[in-house]
Amino acid sequence: MATAPLGEGPSWDPDTGQLTWVEINRGVLRRWRPADGREQSLALGAPLSFAVAREDGGWAVGRRDRIALLGLDGPESTLMAVADPPADTRFNDAKCDAAGRLWAGTMSTTRRPGDGRLYRVDAGGDAAVAISSTTISNGLGWSPDNTLFYFVDSTTQAIDVFDFDLGGGEIAGRRRFAEIDREDGLPDGLTVDAEGGIWVCLFGGGCVRRYDPGGRLDAVVELPVSNPTSLAFGGPRLDRLYVTSALGGAILQVEPGVRGLPGNRFAG
Repeated sequence: MATAPLGEGPSWDPDTGQLTWVEINRGVLRRWRPADGREQSLALGAPLSFAVAREDGGWAVGRRDRIALLGLDGPESTLMAVADPPADTRFNDAKCDAAGRLWAGTMSTTRRPGDGRLYRVDAGGDAAVAISSTTISNGLGWSPDNTLFYFVDSTTQAIDVFDFDLGGGEIAGRRRFAEIDREDGLPDGLTVDAEGGIWVCLFGGGCVRRYDPGGRLDAVVELPVSNPTSLAFGGPRLDRLYVTSALGGAILQVEPGVRGLPGNRFAG
């Protein structure tokens, strides 16, 4: 399988049977079809933090201090831009909720506390700060019934959970879901399976962990790379777990024993 110097943000497209991910520092959007091994790449320029599929085709992509819309054939157009961003920050991870809103976080590349944010962006490009004063906004996801929102600010060494209102896109009641010892690795990308289990990559820890809906650790998948970054369920039955990694690591495929949830597209 292909390798990526700093692979991030994997997502599965059920219509084409392709896995999409980005190489942040090279600014390349990658696509790979497991059925026949076909690979495609699109050089867009760095940084390229994420590429989230849109309902009408193309992607919403993360740049240093803005989110752009990218068509299949046309140039980028800016959807939203961060006003007066702190120095040494950039967009990082992003996903869409079931209503088609884009949730995108920023991070401090120097790990300066409080410089990051998590933004909620609606279809028209109106953005609101959902979580302020983060350091490395990272993994995010929703429970199968869309009543809970999970979030990782990596340097807190934890996964937090919020109550989530799908209709209004509001989060409330932040509380600790699971804590991770520093020596076990830095919590990074996150995904949720169809049973409500939360899967998280441990950067520097060489593994992926699953926590049950009550926050108890119930599975650890050891990996042949030290720095897994993010993960997504894929395959025709959503029973494969694809894991991106840093430092030249391969895009890995794991058989986790559970199925994932279908991904959501941006309504903009």
